[in-house]
Amino acid sequence: MASNQNKSNQKFVTHNHLDKIGEVAVYYGFTPTKSPCIIKSDMDAAKDILESDYIDDETEKHGRLPLHAEEKISVMRMYQELEMYSMSQPVMLYFKDPCRGTQRKTAYARYADLEILGPSGSIAEATLIQTARAMLGEEGYTNTVVEINSVGDRDSINRFTRELTSYYRKLINDMTPECRQLFKHDPFELLASKTPAAIELNAGAPKSMDFLSESSRRHLEEILEYMETLNIPYAINNGLMGNRKYCTETVFAIINNDNTATKKGGNRHILAIGVRYNGLAKRLNMKKDVPGVGISLLINEGKNNLRKSVLKVKRPIASFVQLGVESKQLSLEVIERLRQAKIPLYLSLAKDRLGAQVSNVERHHTPYVIVIGKKEAVERTAIVRENETHSQNIVSIDDLPKYMKKIESQHYKK
Repeated sequence: MASNQNKSNQKFVTHNHLDKIGEVAVYYGFTPTKSPCIIKSDMDAAKDILESDYIDDETEKHGRLPLHAEEKISVMRMYQELEMYSMSQPVMLYFKDPCRGTQRKTAYARYADLEILGPSGSIAEATLIQTARAMLGEEGYTNTVVEINSVGDRDSINRFTRELTSYYRKLINDMTPECRQLFKHDPFELLASKTPAAIELNAGAPKSMDFLSESSRRHLEEILEYMETLNIPYAINNGLMGNRKYCTETVFAIINNDNTATKKGGNRHILAIGVRYNGLAKRLNMKKDVPGVGISLLINEGKNNLRKSVLKVKRPIASFVQLGVESKQLSLEVIERLRQAKIPLYLSLAKDRLGAQVSNVERHHTPYVIVIGKKEAVERTAIVRENETHSQNIVSIDDLPKYMKKIESQHYKK
């Protein structure tokens, strides 16, 4: 009897700060974490960047949506104070509540946040987008499109700023007084303006993507390749600029593109906003650079049952390892298939080094490991290896959920 009870207990992992919608985040490798509290020093550090800390909402009449730089600052502070830099990198966090202490209001309710801190490549943005879309799907938003832009690295942003400023200066005598005032205050405010005069003026303005460095261009191309592999609808939106004082590389938004699938506002509107903020740590005078990228879900209301606390989730039966670019592109599709079949995994998608993934496998001691290398990615198969016996089988991606469901059932009957 005691043995059976122990076996039953092994099926679950206890979590704090988790709700039903957060289970999706856990499936994708995020750790539920209590959101940090914004303190005075965070607000002081954010003062000189708050004025331009917004994304212009072109889809409805809500005006500018705050990016909440003070929240990113508080997350960075938490990363340092809790010595998260000593953990396996990058660190992936799920906050079911917005950071406490924010003083700014927005037309949208802050619903949940996902953050990835530490060295990470384009797979980080792809993971955030895929996870957020899956969470929104649970809420009934099933027809979404991703809008994305890139401002590039710091050199790219500086080149773009110079060209944009030069463009406006040549036309300053033809500007309306309102446009001229915006330009004198900040060229990017004029670029973001949606007045008829500004829209006409900006039709011929330089685009940030035309000034990307080679590494920034490749970073964006990889994200687009992930979305194409996952059949995620997307569109380039040159108007998504973020806050040039700390936002770098990508800015992206998930848009509700269906006015019939949900009663939560109808029509097309922003559901989530994401930014990469690799430049923030240096701006805060931290000793080491800490790359960061995050996405905030911004929806007016949610299903009550999806916000209920969850204390236990199923323990993963397997760890997941991917080898090579091709396997990474396939991995998010595989994970979503297994999530829908309720087969959780231990993941390390955002870790580029094989050694880090192997360490992750050894730390969790799962009964099985799923491996997808270049050959498997081409053939759309996966190797499922049993750690105790070292036996393995090659399973097609289409059959993998059913196969894993079967071995999970057999394992916990032993």
